[in-house]
Amino acid sequence: MYYSTTHASPVGIITLACDGGGKNLVGLWIEGQKYHGYTIPEAMIPKDDIPLFETTKNWLDRYFAGEKPNISELPLAPIGGAFRQGVWNILREIPYGEVTSYRNIAKRMADKTGKESMSSQAVGGAVGHNPISIIIPCHRVVGSNGSLTGFSGGIHMKMKLLEFEGVDMSNLFVPHKGTAL
Repeated sequence: MYYSTTHASPVGIITLACDGGGKNLVGLWIEGQKYHGYTIPEAMIPKDDIPLFETTKNWLDRYFAGEKPNISELPLAPIGGAFRQGVWNILREIPYGEVTSYRNIAKRMADKTGKESMSSQAVGGAVGHNPISIIIPCHRVVGSNGSLTGFSGGIHMKMKLLEFEGVDMSNLFVPHKGTAL
């Protein structure tokens, strides 16, 4: 069993999902985002009065007010395989106001798994399927050349989130063509 609620934010309506015990956050999607709810194996039951949802809404309100709430304040339990979990754990380490590249994450994953190399595209797939957007900051990942690609909420939403965090956007750009637009 999974529960859901919604929250109005400066970037639109956000859907939150938790496990049946209300102990772990398993999803956070911005309205219109690709893969909305895809990791949840059954229908989510709307339920607003779960303490975890109030805690998460408070975290989000602080985030959008320009504060830098710590990810560790929330019990996160994204649903996914070992590879994706590894990538999502790396995403959690990207500091506010900074970005990293898919290539850098691929290098870190290769090191963690004892492989000589790792595909940036495979990492991109895991980043793009992150089921707890904003809190697990997939928006902080860019192409190695500074291109703003690969955000399931859309490039303009990615830019908005980076701007909320005060990221220096001067070396970043929106590509003119590509599959992630």
